[in-house]
Amino acid sequence: MARLAVGEALTNLVWAKITSLSDVKASGNWMYAAKLNGEGADMYDAATALSEAMIELGIAIEGGKDSLSMAVHAGGEIVKAPGNLVISAYVTCPDITKTITPDLKLRDEGLLLHIDLAKGKRRLGGSALAQAFDQVGDDCPDLDDVSYLKKTFEFVQDLITEEIISSGHDISDGGLLVCALEMAFAGNCGILLDLISKGESLFETVVAEELGLVLEVSRKNLDIVMQKLNSAGVSGEIIGRVTASPLIELKVDGVTQLKEETSFLTDIWEETSFHLEKFQRLASCVDLEKEGLKSRLEPTWRLSYTPTLTDDKYMISTSKPKVAVIREEGSNGDREMSAAFYAAGFEPWDITMSDLLNGVITIRDFIGIVFVGGFSYVDVLDSAKGWSASIRFNQPLLNQFQEFYKRPDTFSLGVCKGCRLMALLGWVPGPQVGDVFGTGGDPSQPRFVHNESGRFECRFTSVTIEDSPAIMFKGMEGSTLGVWAAHGEGRAYFPDGGVLDRVIHSNLARVRYCDDDGNPTEVYPFNVNGSPLGVAAICSPDGRYLAMMPHPERCFLMWQFPWYPTHWSLDKKGPSP
Repeated sequence: MARLAVGEALTNLVWAKITSLSDVKASGNWMYAAKLNGEGADMYDAATALSEAMIELGIAIEGGKDSLSMAVHAGGEIVKAPGNLVISAYVTCPDITKTITPDLKLRDEGLLLHIDLAKGKRRLGGSALAQAFDQVGDDCPDLDDVSYLKKTFEFVQDLITEEIISSGHDISDGGLLVCALEMAFAGNCGILLDLISKGESLFETVVAEELGLVLEVSRKNLDIVMQKLNSAGVSGEIIGRVTASPLIELKVDGVTQLKEETSFLTDIWEETSFHLEKFQRLASCVDLEKEGLKSRLEPTWRLSYTPTLTDDKYMISTSKPKVAVIREEGSNGDREMSAAFYAAGFEPWDITMSDLLNGVITIRDFIGIVFVGGFSYVDVLDSAKGWSASIRFNQPLLNQFQEFYKRPDTFSLGVCKGCRLMALLGWVPGPQVGDVFGTGGDPSQPRFVHNESGRFECRFTSVTIEDSPAIMFKGMEGSTLGVWAAHGEGRAYFPDGGVLDRVIHSNLARVRYCDDDGNPTEVYPFNVNGSPLGVAAICSPDGRYLAMMPHPERCFLMWQFPWYPTHWSLDKKGPSP
């Protein structure tokens, strides 16, 4: 068990390029009923096995936690938890762009390469299959050849350095079949597995949870990878291929054992999760997402421009435009926002509401204000109401903000909580359209209310950007791209239908949540909050004031994008759209 814990930690870690295996450190969490007869001895044996394996690997534990009272008296008997060890490994990554993810990417050009760290052994003890049949089993998987794991780890690291594998996943719960299925589900594609039993049973062949890796290799790189395998002294075999058609097919010794649509198997895979979701989300939203997965396509994102780094003359300028990044107690994202504005050539200042309320600083010297997201006042007064009250019910401070708003040389951005704040302050869509300071007053002010799903949503979603007065979207018109959304109260609400009409016809809400085809939508989960017409942002008529629910500051660099189309030829270390 202890050796296997180390093996699973390293087969998880191997997919990121690291400085060296010898730099890996770990924490160990021991959970044993050590005071009971035999348990202390078992723990000692496990610790000895762990020590020997880690010494051979050249890695070490430098901390951890012990829980050595894992037994209780209940109903006149002793109930004990099985001995367990959790290993958490960590190490420096010199280049965070050199990582491999499990989602299959190559469609018909991809081949699946299996590296078997168990060298042919197929033990079912302690497996998910055994548990499904209310059994434990006799013979459990183990790390039998530590040096082979070390050799394989270094081999995969070399492949990552040379960028000749596209996807990879470790074999753990569910065995080889589940590993391959997870890769297909994540890539929304099909696979054809053609396995050889080598004298083992069907279950042993497909669901034994022995240590191993599955790599996606392109056909053009196969010869190179196989040559490197031989040179490294590592054994690997092609066990199948990736298909663009969404069909999962499993053959063992030439006999078809499974043939189903990917969507059908995904539905089974997600069933338990969706059932649990109905306890915390609106059931109709859960059903929409579940059904939608069956027809999901790769998003058709497009860029109408090429993002570039800010010109050096602006970065080295000694008189950069000053921007106040304002936060309240419970806010977050302020550092990311400051970093984004700094990268754009501004001089960001970290300003707290306490600074403004106590007169430590004013906003008169700034040309820009940014209200960040988070959980001001823990949202107990509803989202952003406490924050807005601290401004609206403090007349000197309100005057200061209104003076800033009326100046012709200023701009403001509100994100998430800041978006809701700008609405409650009446800064968007503005008095010309209808808001707090317009003819309708507070009752007509657009605002952002609880998500239609009834819960906090955190998703990387798609938005489309069309022509609008917003100065921050100039040059981005016609683009469709991804952005993080994370909020519980983000649904745009227009109490006055006339205000909504004026906002739409004045092109003040031209950033919309969209579906995989790039069409604005109200359908969940593409539209994460249920906003009418997919409204994700609102600007003022002059375009200087912008309030948006998504978080652009969370992915202003390409390496922060969790996914983007392969046809985007952008520098992974450069600026994002």
